[in-house]
Amino acid sequence: MATIPPHAAVSPQAFSNRFLHYLRYVRGLEVTQAAPADLLAALELTIREALIDRAVATRRLQGTQVPKTVHYLSLEFMLGRLVENNLLATGLEPVAREALGALGLDLDRLVEEEPDPGLGNGGLGRLAACFLDSLATLDYPAYGYGLRYDFGIFRQEFADGWQRERPDTWLKNGYAWEIGRPDMTVKVRLGGTVVMQGDDGRRRPVWTGEHALYGVPYDVLVAGYGTASVSILRLWRAEAPDSFDFDTFSRGNFLAAVAGRENAEAVTKVLYPSDEAEAGRELRLTQEYFLVACSVADVVRRFRARCGECWEIFADKVAFQLNDTHPALTVAELMRVFLDEIELPWEQAWAITRAACAYTQHTVLAEALETWPVALVQRLIPRHAQIIFDINKRFLDGVEAQHPGDQGLRRRLSLVHEDGERRLRMAHLAIVGSHRVNGVARLHTELLKSQVFPDFDRLYPDRFVSITNGITPRRWLLACNPRLAAAISARIGDGWVRDLDRLAELRQYADDPTFQDEFLAIKRANKVDLAAVVARLCGVAIDPASLYDVQVKRMHEYKRQLLAAMHIIALYRRIKADPGGKLTPRTFIFGAKAAPAYRMAKLTIRLINGIAEVVNHDPDVAGRLRVAFLPDYRVTVASAVIPAADLSEQISTAGMEASGTGNMKLALNGALTIGTLDGANIEIRDAVGEENIFIFGHTAAEVAELHASARYNPWDLYRADAELAGVVDALRAGSFAGADAAALGEIWSALMERGDRFMHLADFRAYLDAQARAGALFNDPPAWAAKAIRNVAAMGYFSSDRAIREYAREIWGLVPITPAG
Repeated sequence: MATIPPHAAVSPQAFSNRFLHYLRYVRGLEVTQAAPADLLAALELTIREALIDRAVATRRLQGTQVPKTVHYLSLEFMLGRLVENNLLATGLEPVAREALGALGLDLDRLVEEEPDPGLGNGGLGRLAACFLDSLATLDYPAYGYGLRYDFGIFRQEFADGWQRERPDTWLKNGYAWEIGRPDMTVKVRLGGTVVMQGDDGRRRPVWTGEHALYGVPYDVLVAGYGTASVSILRLWRAEAPDSFDFDTFSRGNFLAAVAGRENAEAVTKVLYPSDEAEAGRELRLTQEYFLVACSVADVVRRFRARCGECWEIFADKVAFQLNDTHPALTVAELMRVFLDEIELPWEQAWAITRAACAYTQHTVLAEALETWPVALVQRLIPRHAQIIFDINKRFLDGVEAQHPGDQGLRRRLSLVHEDGERRLRMAHLAIVGSHRVNGVARLHTELLKSQVFPDFDRLYPDRFVSITNGITPRRWLLACNPRLAAAISARIGDGWVRDLDRLAELRQYADDPTFQDEFLAIKRANKVDLAAVVARLCGVAIDPASLYDVQVKRMHEYKRQLLAAMHIIALYRRIKADPGGKLTPRTFIFGAKAAPAYRMAKLTIRLINGIAEVVNHDPDVAGRLRVAFLPDYRVTVASAVIPAADLSEQISTAGMEASGTGNMKLALNGALTIGTLDGANIEIRDAVGEENIFIFGHTAAEVAELHASARYNPWDLYRADAELAGVVDALRAGSFAGADAAALGEIWSALMERGDRFMHLADFRAYLDAQARAGALFNDPPAWAAKAIRNVAAMGYFSSDRAIREYAREIWGLVPITPAG
């Protein structure tokens, strides 16, 4: 094992001196003159100094040994705040606290000033961030590659219950963690045409007439815990080749003089621009290619610097991991570089590309499998369109050789969808161009093989593997829940921070009354903290003694926030029917953003806010129910919610959630799960035991059978269940919609007129029964605590460290490079 970095021994006085140095010589201020943003920047720069020393040592070591390195490409990286994480990783947290305290400053208040980088939207980006943490902690050589969005994901506000999107100006005060690398700027070509050139009998395609923009890299250092290793997250910012046209400006056309810069910078302006209009679709494809082109060029440059022109060992030194379909163009870009720039023969270029690339598929929903119009790809990156067609022809020729005359198979496997508008299937490109494809949970992988890509699985029986997602315990227990982390370490030591399997030692304390009391007291303190957050953000007073029922995740119909809302409506109707009836007091806490163009998701947000408005102000409820929808859910908010949760809602329609990581975070922090047999819920059930989780609802096979047989009729369930009918009627009547009843009527229509695709009515009664069991158990605190402790003790498998070791062993062929300290 690597040693803890020597920076942990820095004295408070030395830390204070460096802090004051940066405050004066970077911000030009004394402590008494500095605003919180200035103090935060000086603190970040002081901590960054330790990271840079470690990064230099890591780079020197890897430069000497030239190890195989993984390059993780993702459009999202949800890093969260880094001050606390980096203080813990470097061992500087107590030093910083003492040093700042001597200056009259409060470390915790400065931490609260740090913005969340707006570089992701959900589990995809948070998974990528967890993986970078684990790669560094386990000493694996790694780079992450993403985009440096000016605004990233939007900042969410609510107005009259509706989601409103506002720019997330996370860079307005600068970002001290990043290090600009203009010397590594990459030229990216777009547009133009491909012509055949050459007069020596060897004509070659040449990409010509294109225009260019530049990718400027900014590095964010990701420190490993308990080691001197550092991973690098390299984020690309788009710039124009000539940002200012002086001649145009001189002629008085001032706006046109900077038009080129504005057009170029739009590429990294926001995360996921709306693709409703053609311009938005072109911008999204440009973003994906820009990420790929910059990253591949950077990797090839670094390989050449270390290994020269020895391309036969490229895949022995380089691994690309494509995080979903967004970076799938890596396959075509690598082929372009090998064919056009390095001039390798096709067979060699293709063998190297496939050996270097691996692909993580994150969805089972057919509509989420990314495709692009052929015409758009031909206009934007014509050489890549040509290469993809060549890949497809050679691939389909191979299919024909194995399965002669099977035109249906060729059509299903083709990289080009030919029915209607011709479109390129990016998942197919990634599968064909990779040596491994992984799902992110056992069930998810089986569904990929049996339902989503069965023909590919038969063609490549060894290509698909399962690696269940994981989370970093450094962020999601040590940092976000210090009370529980300290209690665990007091019982079993702190080895669990780097080896989460050690949590199994906690099982012996599950029935210990002393530890149960301490566990419940910690949960209560965390719930009091969250109540203050809810009061500040929502203006809602919640009772820490109530059951905190939490659903925090990306807003989507298959995640079924609507089913949770239907449960609240049912409880509210019970109270109205019998105001004196017994009911376990509950606080329902939601956090989710809806994609700006996703109407059903935005309607569901409006509904939940409408329910909150009614329930929270009805005197008959008498505080027994409270509903709060936290605006602008992000990593920082999650860090307050997750330690305080009692019940974790993981209620997706079975067979539609790939894995989930929120389920892991919540269980690790002592919440009990209520969920379907979907995604990683299955593995959580297996780990914690059937008796320590609330499972309900149709299985993935049963859902598929109902859809396939066309036997599912929501009206049959409506007629058979009076309570369900009352809930559905309340949705139709707009009881929680105020003036927006007509708009919210679409929710009723989706359930009752459009077939209830996501099986809300089918699982309603089983869900309420499971909720009743949870409510009854909550009224027995020792029994609840025992089950919650067993959940925590069973979470070792769900560490991102375990996941990364599996990737390294089964996909990348990586070995740790351990620094001396």
